Amino acid sequence: MKKLVLLVVLLGSANAVGAKPAFTGNNYSGEYQCKGSNDQVGDYEMVVRLKLNRISSHGTFGAYSYETETENSVVYAGQAAADGNRIAVSFNLTEAHGVEHSTGIATMKKNEVGRWTFKRLYYEGDDNGGIYGTETCVMKPLPVVKRPKKK
Repeated sequence: MKKLVLLVVLLGSANAVGAKPAFTGNNYSGEYQCKGSNDQVGDYEMVVRLKLNRISSHGTFGAYSYETETENSVVYAGQAAADGNRIAVSFNLTEAHGVEHSTGIATMKKNEVGRWTFKRLYYEGDDNGGIYGTETCVMKPLPVVKRPKKK
């Protein structure tokens, strides 16, 4: 019996030692309306969806899935990593001539009405020096959930 109790205590403390601290950062999950511009495309609009990966997030570090949908409904999936209010974004652009990579950085902040916003500066490498651009994104309002009235 003593050996069983000792084994349980040792296993419990081993798990506690390897456990990551709980996620304490801001959760930037949501849908964002974005306006962007670069030299190749010009001005454009798109939607970005960020979703926190709670299993991989800890302390102030947030791991996210990052999805962008263009005006013509093309969806690109990638990932983002946040540390405090700084966020890095990476995803692949699959085009007719091959795969290009988009890498960007942004700083999250709240606007005057309390919604998260960010301005992403990005680079997409190619054989001609690459494309540089910016996107300004504002979180869309959360949908209002109507609850049935209690009788």
